[in-house]
Amino acid sequence: MPRRGLQVHGRVRWIFLGLCLLLILLLFAYLLECTPPADLGLSAPGVDQYGREYYQALLQEQEERHLNRAASLKRQIAQLKQELQEMSQKLKMLQDKRETPMVQGLTEGKDQEPSDLLEYLHSQIDKAEVSTGARFASEYALVPFESFTASKVYQLEMGLTRHPEEKPVRKDRRDELVEVIEAALDIINNPDEEDGAEEDAPMQRQMYTEAHFTEGLYRTERDKGSLYELFFSKEDSSSFRHVTLFRPFGPLMKVRSTSVDSSGIIINIIVPLSGRGETFTQFLNNFREVCIQQDRRVFLTVVYFGQDGLPEVKSSLEKLSREEGFSNYSLIPVEEEFSRGRGLDIGAHAWTRGDVLMFFCDVDIHFNADFLNTCRLNAAPNKKVFYPVVFSLYNPAIVYGNLELAPPIEMQLIHKKDAGFWRDFGFGMTCQYRSDFLNIGGFDLEVKGWGVEDVHLYKKYLRSDVIVVRAPVSSLFHLWHEKQCADELTPEQYRMCIQSKAMNEASHPHLGMLVFREEIETHLRKQAFKTQSKRED
Repeated sequence: MPRRGLQVHGRVRWIFLGLCLLLILLLFAYLLECTPPADLGLSAPGVDQYGREYYQALLQEQEERHLNRAASLKRQIAQLKQELQEMSQKLKMLQDKRETPMVQGLTEGKDQEPSDLLEYLHSQIDKAEVSTGARFASEYALVPFESFTASKVYQLEMGLTRHPEEKPVRKDRRDELVEVIEAALDIINNPDEEDGAEEDAPMQRQMYTEAHFTEGLYRTERDKGSLYELFFSKEDSSSFRHVTLFRPFGPLMKVRSTSVDSSGIIINIIVPLSGRGETFTQFLNNFREVCIQQDRRVFLTVVYFGQDGLPEVKSSLEKLSREEGFSNYSLIPVEEEFSRGRGLDIGAHAWTRGDVLMFFCDVDIHFNADFLNTCRLNAAPNKKVFYPVVFSLYNPAIVYGNLELAPPIEMQLIHKKDAGFWRDFGFGMTCQYRSDFLNIGGFDLEVKGWGVEDVHLYKKYLRSDVIVVRAPVSSLFHLWHEKQCADELTPEQYRMCIQSKAMNEASHPHLGMLVFREEIETHLRKQAFKTQSKRED
């Protein structure tokens, strides 16, 4: 036992010595980074032609860069000090366990605690669904993301008090998101060699700020940690910087920092349709404004079932093509009974130009140009599929019943509890690459009618190695329409249809007002009678 104790003390001394040397090297690097630049007045002849303002701008740029780098190094030093303290405690605990025979005997057969804290933190990243998809037993096992911008958080877990769209009022939530954005900016503006960024001159490389943050996703798994996906873009640019961060219940750690060029990513929007000519006209107006006039990197595939209403749909598409000079569309007539899964499957197989990003869309969906970028950023071939959670609007006749006319569609697109809800039980809207759809086996075409085929496809991805990204999307709305549940549906499908129909009408308070309408009217009549009696007296 004494000899073993001497060996442990020797190892501990060597480990402390190595950590101290590492800390000294980091402090030395910090001092080098903070050393002021050489006097620009000793530059080569001929540089004076740039003038005094150029030198001032250059000095200011270099000073800001050094200040940012110094702040980053200070945070790293503080983090290393904390890790050193925690590691010392772990080593002390490990030494006590080895020197105490009773404790040693009790711990035999159990997993040994990792002696290296950084190794443990990296193991948490490896266990989380960051780079490789995890396999899930059902659609309820996946932890969905919540999305956020610089000022709003879009959340699924509402209850009766929380709202679908909120400002990060709580200080801990606000500080957390601010810290994450600042950490991502520090990574982008001070790239490492592993990020593949060249050391450009300060005047050539443009710095990113909080104003360039476009959107983010985050979720927390109880046994692993918190994952953050952040996207930054300069104004009027189709190039994005994508930063992935992970907090393994410890210091925030960088996972990766990459550039994403979405300029060449075409989206094939596939819409299965039967009848509903007026709704299709409304969809085309939204498509014209967003996809043609703003984005233009789209292809529209309409799969039409039956002959009733087909000439009107064809005429609307031809009119759109003439007025906008848009020819990237395809109308596929099908002489079959309507099946959403069958229509999407036909639209996916009709594409013959290699792989393409597909958006499975319904005719009553409304979106803007931001959603098209969100679709491109959150799907990757053989890696990620995107299942956005749609904000579904309630029946405007109930929501705006106190008005003579409901406001225009554009005025109804708000995230309020009485206006709609996050359709977290729907899996029909999805962005995925054609190659992934074919490799997974597509829809179960034996399923006819409404609902179940979407869940079957979603479950296939959950059981595969592909990452499933599911999050509420503020730029995607499901417009209200009266729902019919056909008698031909199976009991399971009919139950799901009725459930969707009930939830689609109005909020909890509004439905309560409808249920107790007679009681409310009786109360109002009594109050009116009492008021009239008092006046007569």
